[in-house]
Amino acid sequence: MTIPQICLGNWFAARAARSADRRALTFEGQTLTYRQLLDRVDRLAAGFRKQGVRHGDRIGFIGPNQPAVLETMLAAARLGAIFVPFNFRLTGPELALIANDAGLHTFAVDQGNQAAVESVRGQLPVQSYVLIGGEAAGWKSYESLVDHDSPLRAPEPVDADDVAVIMYTSGTTGRPKGVMLTHANLWWNNINLVNLFDVLADDVTLVSSPLFHIAGLNVTIFTTWQKGGEVVLHRSFDAQTTLDDIQRYRISVLFGAPTMFQAISQLPGFDLADMSSVRTIICGGAPVPEVLMKKFHERGFAMLNGYGLTETAPHAAFLTAEYIQSKPGSVGQPSLLSEIKIIDPNGATITEPFVSGEICARGPNVTKGYWNQPEATAEAIDESGWFHTGDVGYLDADEFLYLVDRIKDMVVSGGENVSSVEVEGVLHEHPAVTDVAIIGAPHERWGETVVAVIVPAAGQTVTLEELRDFAGHSLARFKLPTQLILVDDLPRNPAGKILKVQLRDEYRTVATGR
Repeated sequence: MTIPQICLGNWFAARAARSADRRALTFEGQTLTYRQLLDRVDRLAAGFRKQGVRHGDRIGFIGPNQPAVLETMLAAARLGAIFVPFNFRLTGPELALIANDAGLHTFAVDQGNQAAVESVRGQLPVQSYVLIGGEAAGWKSYESLVDHDSPLRAPEPVDADDVAVIMYTSGTTGRPKGVMLTHANLWWNNINLVNLFDVLADDVTLVSSPLFHIAGLNVTIFTTWQKGGEVVLHRSFDAQTTLDDIQRYRISVLFGAPTMFQAISQLPGFDLADMSSVRTIICGGAPVPEVLMKKFHERGFAMLNGYGLTETAPHAAFLTAEYIQSKPGSVGQPSLLSEIKIIDPNGATITEPFVSGEICARGPNVTKGYWNQPEATAEAIDESGWFHTGDVGYLDADEFLYLVDRIKDMVVSGGENVSSVEVEGVLHEHPAVTDVAIIGAPHERWGETVVAVIVPAAGQTVTLEELRDFAGHSLARFKLPTQLILVDDLPRNPAGKILKVQLRDEYRTVATGR
């Protein structure tokens, strides 16, 4: 029996052969057909190969949304290399940590991020630097690689269990963890999604969520391409541009975070805008406020919601349109090819409905583990293949999943994951700080905002502006605290661990603009 070629580079080439002249990717008014996009991908792959990239090598990418992100990912897949997307907001020291952990061979860098990379270039293992949008000494021009004399003639044989992407996510230890997603993980996630909401060959999906996040990268883009539809890509999110392009391109499928849809709903022209082409709206990355769902419902749209993580590529559960009204607050049922269970602190499966415990997920979409971190992998994935999410939830009598809280002390602000320990480590270095705890407080627009609870050194004081200036040299802007609370001491348990639950309870109403 012949095993189907489900590897990313193979199936995309197969789709391009069958949909050669269909519109594949539109960006800033320019459209590539499937034939043209595959040609660019294979010429880029040939250029990477000439630069020395081989099977298993890591190719990094840093920059805002643009066709080069997807071209680089597909070119890496054609070579059996591994794509490593970077958050373009990272500072030099932050990106150096990831680049060294991944052992990048090649680094494709947008011109806007060149300075940050140059600031730590001497610390990186990179053998080939590729500059997007410009030319500079010591850098290979991206377009010169795409203009390679001939496209790749012999794609590298790739196994479905080979790693396709390493996506870094902040961990509770503060050290970023590289989530290894295989070609099979990506494929089966998309098969799950195709079976959860209708995906049509004539679909046009608009994507403005950052592609360095798994949700932006792998919720609607590749499902649309699997069916031969069109992806309209925005460099970044802008509410008015989104509303305009819904009408301009007759968008049928939208994905975004709640904050994005909230911004769209607040536009003066929202109520009268022609959105008749829209068939599916998927909201993820944070809980969806009921008032937001109601506002879109009044316009005739059901807002679909789901639950997932980078480690599940990303979908583990999904609430389909038929249950929006009957299961408010739920994130749905396990995806067709995935499983969900709830366990107690001893690891036993909870069978009673409405009893909270840790959410565990299993399925072909679940990561094979963390890059260079076998201990973290063993801790997260048990011998039966269950991934322990660190999130708390429960199943109702119909086995619909509801989220309760996070075990891990992450702050999720505007869809960005912020490691409290990482921020605490930087703030601890400030001479006026004796002790610090980072917590998240509810925020109407961003979901959560970063709050620093500080014990100042004796006889000293510190301001929020000072802390942000101090930490801004080491941390991306979205990780910086937006609220400062000065206290005499921090609550701790007998083992000395800060009681963050108590802090969150005490300061739950704190909210501020970013």
